[in-house]
Amino acid sequence: MNDSEMIKDTVREKYGKIAMYGTGGCGCNCGCSDNSDFNMMVGEDYTKVEGYQPVADLNLGCGIPTEYANIKEGDTVLDLGSGAGNDAFIASKIVGDKGKVFGLDMTDEMIYKANYNKEKLGIKNVEFIYGEIEEIPLDENSIDVVVSNCVLNLVPDKKKAFSEIFRVLKSGGNFCISDIVLDGHLPDRMMAIAKFYTGCVTGAEQISDYLKIIKDAGFKNIEIHKKIEIKLPEDLLNDYLAQSEIEDYHKSGTAIYSITVSGKK
Repeated sequence: MNDSEMIKDTVREKYGKIAMYGTGGCGCNCGCSDNSDFNMMVGEDYTKVEGYQPVADLNLGCGIPTEYANIKEGDTVLDLGSGAGNDAFIASKIVGDKGKVFGLDMTDEMIYKANYNKEKLGIKNVEFIYGEIEEIPLDENSIDVVVSNCVLNLVPDKKKAFSEIFRVLKSGGNFCISDIVLDGHLPDRMMAIAKFYTGCVTGAEQISDYLKIIKDAGFKNIEIHKKIEIKLPEDLLNDYLAQSEIEDYHKSGTAIYSITVSGKK
């Protein structure tokens, strides 16, 4: 089994457990361990968003991508890593009866949970489908808007992922994604702590590399709408690092960010 397959298997296992046993509370779709403090720092408040369904919110996001996605009534929308259906249901409210929303997920348990929520809520214009972001099982030029919430960071081949997003979008279509990125290089010991605390940092790209991947895929009008620093708590740093290491980290300017970025085909 290669590294890519190992990552996917790990995500499926942990993500499946969250679907079965409830909220992960870690602020990302990585299925990391419960941590309400991190969720408060990274997750955004959905409660005032029209179409929000609490039953579908497992506290796994790091932004609200539908906020800047320019979704219109009648659009066909694709939500990548749709989980229990949170962002898909919000998009479904916007597109209305004339529109359609696809939710794509590679975890059977999440597909089951999302469909259960859909039936319970009586939502008719959403379809949840099984598949991987690197091989989206939809036709080219078939989607108006792609959204995703804290999922792309753990996709092993991000170049292929954004190439697939570009392929399925119609000409003039756009994406809006919330994700985790790095600015600067964390020392090995710091990375170990970040991985332990957030999980999502494991596959995060440097922000400059992330934006280059998007540009190289063919997108234009690339814009970062939000950029929120994720600060690791001092008590956690004190547990794992010497004081001199903590001081070096703070002086380095290295940071972990949640960003919400969009681009147009």
